[in-house]
Amino acid sequence: MTAAGLAAAVVASLAAGPGTAAAGPAPLAAPGRHTEVVEVEIPGPEHGTVAGSGHLRVPAAGQDRPAARLSAAEERADGTVTKLVDNGPTADRLDVVVIGDGYTAAELPRFRADARDKWAEVAAVEPYTTYQGLFNVWAVDAVSRDSGVTGDPDRATVRDTALGAHFWCGDIERLLCVDQDEVDTYAALAPDADLVLVLANSAKYGGAGYNEPNATIGYDGIATASAGNAKSGQVAIHETGHSLGRLADEYFYPGTPGYERYTGKEPTDPNTSTLDAARMAERRAKWYRWLGEESPDGGTVGAYEGGGYYVAGLHRPTDNSLMRVLDRPFNLPGVEAMIAGFYRHAEPATALTPTGGTLRADDAARIAVPRLTGADGHQLTVRWYLDGRELRHLAGRTEVPVAQLGLRPHDFRSHKLSVTVVDRTSSVRDPAVEKTLRTVFDWRVRR
Repeated sequence: MTAAGLAAAVVASLAAGPGTAAAGPAPLAAPGRHTEVVEVEIPGPEHGTVAGSGHLRVPAAGQDRPAARLSAAEERADGTVTKLVDNGPTADRLDVVVIGDGYTAAELPRFRADARDKWAEVAAVEPYTTYQGLFNVWAVDAVSRDSGVTGDPDRATVRDTALGAHFWCGDIERLLCVDQDEVDTYAALAPDADLVLVLANSAKYGGAGYNEPNATIGYDGIATASAGNAKSGQVAIHETGHSLGRLADEYFYPGTPGYERYTGKEPTDPNTSTLDAARMAERRAKWYRWLGEESPDGGTVGAYEGGGYYVAGLHRPTDNSLMRVLDRPFNLPGVEAMIAGFYRHAEPATALTPTGGTLRADDAARIAVPRLTGADGHQLTVRWYLDGRELRHLAGRTEVPVAQLGLRPHDFRSHKLSVTVVDRTSSVRDPAVEKTLRTVFDWRVRR
């Protein structure tokens, strides 16, 4: 597509005109499996300077393709679920489901290797690096009749694949779309799905972001990426900024009619604002707590004009974060938003001893606490309380026998044993987010 054609597609596909919300058009229908048309984000050019090129409305069912024709052996392999990363119960972890497309039954071992490699790319970016202990990763085998995907290497190439992945979606070569209902069918096979990643068996640059939550299955969004292209992993991480972090795009469109200046109300996204730095600080709004701080993506946090697709009228926190340019870190407000997204699905601790009953002298209260692995070295804090009084000598323990609580021999009363696990990360400053970074468990105990 030419530059002029892409600009026309951007104007046509971004239904939000001047004066509307900066995060882009609203979903076309309620979250669910039977939407006829879905909105996807277009990745930026492979050698360009922006992370995305706007949004496009495409058929949720993808494009017409050959009907599936699996043999009995292929059908037996289809839908197999493998847990690649196990960090605990699905109820307490953020579960990433990776599904491959364009892999034949014989290529499934390579798909699982590709899934591990792509997750390693994601886990190498903060705050994923620090918080990878909060994640489970599942691979779901989708068997395709043909190896590779439609549109690779050229537009005339058609493959018979399980998910119908195809380049040239909406006449944009790098836009890699799928049949969303088919993706949902495979995602539902995993025990839980909070985030879905579709890997195409291709080395061609491309991807897409389906960033509408799915109320039926529960995931926050779908990111597509080419398994064999290193930069496609960055596209997927950028898309999780939308789905998990609820972050807006920080790029904009110079010279595009309708996007010269934003004149609408204050957007709800945590990383775009109509306020400049002075008014933000005065009103104690948006990312004011981070103003003036050195950011991982370079420079200091301020209010840089341009963002949410508009050249003027909206500000972004830093000049070039991952929400604007690929191969960059998230900025400080973006890191905070991502951590908030992690804890929407994950808990900082799991109760291994059921909390409903009464513990006796020979019992113990046990919890599991994920280990954080980031460079800042902070860990989750664990504090124990008996009838509201802190037992300081038990701090940090994950197992506490009732016999060590110091209950008197002839004390037959019921007492309350509590444990509080808190993530006291310096990467979160918003009190509303801080409240979600804690877990409390209670038990009744008697001698």
